[in-house]
Amino acid sequence: MDYFPQIMEGEMRDPRKDKLIQGSDDRVDSGLDSWKTDCDNLSCEFQGLNVVETLIQDSEPEPWMIYCNDDGDTFLNLAIIHEEKKLASEAIAKSCRNIYYLNQQNHLYQTSLHLAVITDQADIAHQLLKAGCDPELRDFHGDTALHIACKKGSMYSVGVIIQQCKNKLPSLLQSANYDGHTCLHLASIHGFLGVAETLLSEGADINAQEPCNGRTSLHMAVDLQNADLVKLLLQHGADVNRVTYQGYSPCQLTWGRSDLSIQEMLVARTNVDLQHLPESDDESSDSESEYTDDEVMYDDWSLGGERVH
Repeated sequence: MDYFPQIMEGEMRDPRKDKLIQGSDDRVDSGLDSWKTDCDNLSCEFQGLNVVETLIQDSEPEPWMIYCNDDGDTFLNLAIIHEEKKLASEAIAKSCRNIYYLNQQNHLYQTSLHLAVITDQADIAHQLLKAGCDPELRDFHGDTALHIACKKGSMYSVGVIIQQCKNKLPSLLQSANYDGHTCLHLASIHGFLGVAETLLSEGADINAQEPCNGRTSLHMAVDLQNADLVKLLLQHGADVNRVTYQGYSPCQLTWGRSDLSIQEMLVARTNVDLQHLPESDDESSDSESEYTDDEVMYDDWSLGGERVH
């Protein structure tokens, strides 16, 4: 087993760790770009690794199964990251139904399934799900693998997860990440109509409201001025009279926007009292009477002693 020290000592430094320190708000690429320069060398090392020969049936786990690098990635994770499909397939086959290994999360709480979706390897995702990988596990953003697939607009990955997770699909579709976004919200935000239509056909809640201000996917479509998405959502029965936490309907959000076709689609379907923005009341005289001579109406604030307007 001379190759294990060679691999475990040769590729410990994972550039994804530096990428995370720099900024990880929208990190869905798993740092793949920074790995490409080392990929050829690591692939050569992997070619000398024969998983089948090392899987001797004994009481102790094999070295490749207990291996974990500084970022918490297992051998299976690394094979997926470097798109070594043969090695990944062998590792999945030999760890079939080994729930602990298949669902092991790295320091970003990513499982092998997350990484397979991130790297657009729907075939590997299919094998992982068949072997027993849990699709409901979340990464450090609160995203399941399906959230990531919807965010990326990966129809193949979305299709694989839906096909293989029928029993858990209602829970996956209802699940919101740490930003409060469901899979349908993410597909709507990024304008992936095919993904959105697939989710809706599988029973996604079209009127689910995100927690920040209560926008539905239809509100988001109006904000993005995506007329095709508005039309799709209306065809699937989106509630045009659902209001945000501030009390605005999708139709009211169309006023002052450039695409009048969206407004035309919504006005005819919206209740009269929710078609137009409410008229602003002239409360100038009343607001003046609310303050006495000893009170000051603050319209600014200070930061570090400096006045901020």
